[in-house]
Amino acid sequence: MQAPLNSLKLLLPALIPSWNFFDVVAPSPRIEYVILSEKFPLDSEWRPFRPRPKRISTFEMIKRLFWNPHWNDTLFATSCAERLVQDETEHSINEIFLRILEDVLVGPSQPPKTSHLQFRLVFIQRTGNELTQEVLYISPYREIKL
Repeated sequence: MQAPLNSLKLLLPALIPSWNFFDVVAPSPRIEYVILSEKFPLDSEWRPFRPRPKRISTFEMIKRLFWNPHWNDTLFATSCAERLVQDETEHSINEIFLRILEDVLVGPSQPPKTSHLQFRLVFIQRTGNELTQEVLYISPYREIKL
């Protein structure tokens, strides 16, 4: 009788998740990037990395419940961003750069041959009726090699 009880004690936490699953509930940082020419203009526009669509169809929603590798990859980039805010690691920086670069290279407009890529992590919060934005991290520049 002792063995089944011990097995049940080990299995229950996996079947019934704890309410303390997350250490902290806080906003996730948003990833934004900019492509700079070789002159590094100061007024370059930061673009959101993989922004969420404003609307998706019911069929698309149902399909995404079962198959959505692009979103899983985006969640991984977000978790790298969260780790980067807590403790800067080369792994997290490289993973975010890799995903942004993949999107940039398959996007509709190709970057200039001599250009650089940079990303930043931004927290957006609501204070009263206003949205405030706080930049938490700005990456070093990386050269885009085509």
